[in-house]
Amino acid sequence: MGEIEDALERADREHFTKEPPKTLQGRISFLLKHLSTKEIGEEIGVTADSVNRYRRGVRKHPPADVAAKIDAAVRARWQPQVRKRRRKQAASVTGITVETRARFGYTAPVGTTDDGRFRRLTVHLPATYAERLFDARDAGAGDQQMRGIIAEGFKEVYFQDGGGRAMGLSDVAITDIDYLDLEF
Repeated sequence: MGEIEDALERADREHFTKEPPKTLQGRISFLLKHLSTKEIGEEIGVTADSVNRYRRGVRKHPPADVAAKIDAAVRARWQPQVRKRRRKQAASVTGITVETRARFGYTAPVGTTDDGRFRRLTVHLPATYAERLFDARDAGAGDQQMRGIIAEGFKEVYFQDGGGRAMGLSDVAITDIDYLDLEF
């Protein structure tokens, strides 16, 4: 997974209305509603028998890496309707806020500097960019394509201030990302 897809996933998880199951048995039982024991085992890297042992409570303490995979599998499937509703709202009404420290480069008119430099920015992008970002992720777009959508939004909202300045700026690129957080 790329940095932007990770940030989208983290933002999705912030809007749960109810916490996922905390116990190992509860988590495995939840996963069994969506997958078979074999599928769960393949996803978390154990055998189907181990999954059954976790479900029955015979084995209560999986290795740390397996416990993390179980947690990730549960959170990825937890409250899909809540996630869908939040994404729909962001894509149609509220938009998305991007906080990042990254290197931005751009193509500008002759006589200006176009050397990339690190900037720490928090920018609220309109709903159209949120919609494009979600559509790209759902279509299986790569990190570069999603960076391009965010860079285009930064160009319009931050660098050009909605058409009020830097009109000669043609392309903005995000090349190095220290961190990136999204909120919607």
